[in-house]
Amino acid sequence: MNVGEIAPDFLGLNEKGEEIRLSNYKGKKVVLYFYPKDMTSGCTTQACNLRDNYDELKNAGFEVIGASIQDSKSHQKFIEKNKLPFTIIADTELNLVQQFGVWGEKSMYGRKYMGTFRTTFIIDENGVIERIILPKEIKTKDHAAQILK
Repeated sequence: MNVGEIAPDFLGLNEKGEEIRLSNYKGKKVVLYFYPKDMTSGCTTQACNLRDNYDELKNAGFEVIGASIQDSKSHQKFIEKNKLPFTIIADTELNLVQQFGVWGEKSMYGRKYMGTFRTTFIIDENGVIERIILPKEIKTKDHAAQILK
């Protein structure tokens, strides 16, 4: 997905098994952020920064939706442990990560593997991708400030 393209309406099922659709957020901007894995240090830091700044994001007209490939049980634990006020899509079949182009080969300590690239899409009130914050640009400790720029 690229800036200027219309994001898909159906995003997936959340931690409660509920359908998440962009059309349910008409009139609001959506922060759709992809992250690699629940309970890891970087992903927890990023989620907690969004939690800590959630009221400011909401007051600016944003709704936050997380997405990763873990299952709903993992997301429920992650949300509960960190008291996250937003929903997380359980993209276990990799549909959303592939559709948005955030799934690919990664490398750590010389080992290559497939994974999710930490990427954030800002989607406007009409479902159009307005901005993309790329993996190397994301500051997990201050992600909300990057969104509010």
